[in-house]
Amino acid sequence: HHHSKMGRMHTPGKGMASSALPYRRSTPAWLKLSARDVSEQVVKLAKKGLMPSQIGVFLRDCHGIAQVKNVTGSKIVRILKVNGMAPEVPEDIYCLIKKAVAIRKHLEHNRKDKDSKYRLILMESRIHRLARYYKRCGKLAPTWKYQSSTASALVA
Repeated sequence: HHHSKMGRMHTPGKGMASSALPYRRSTPAWLKLSARDVSEQVVKLAKKGLMPSQIGVFLRDCHGIAQVKNVTGSKIVRILKVNGMAPEVPEDIYCLIKKAVAIRKHLEHNRKDKDSKYRLILMESRIHRLARYYKRCGKLAPTWKYQSSTASALVA
């Protein structure tokens, strides 16, 4: 079945790339870690400063845990929240802000770089867009605002 995919936001591509989730939802029999073990690992890695997605990758590669949610019944961010370790800013928007800050820094030195300037505008519109969504879901405070001046402090 060939249905038209939603395109990427600021590029013409309609890429299909994404990771395929394992079909079986249950915990594999060979997994020796209990749900509590996994939760402890998650918290431990978060203390080291890993982002939720990095934690997932680490657990998958080193411990053979395909989906933390299927083992523990809750997602990584949820586990962190319970332990008071949740990031203040959701990860994806954090990454966007980090990028925008990097571009801005680059522009300080290279004012003539019109292309980067344009890309920065696209970046920031994506940030605003995500922020709107997160405010709606209550993941960000309604007063939260992306400002280029305070942004570098957010991702420091």
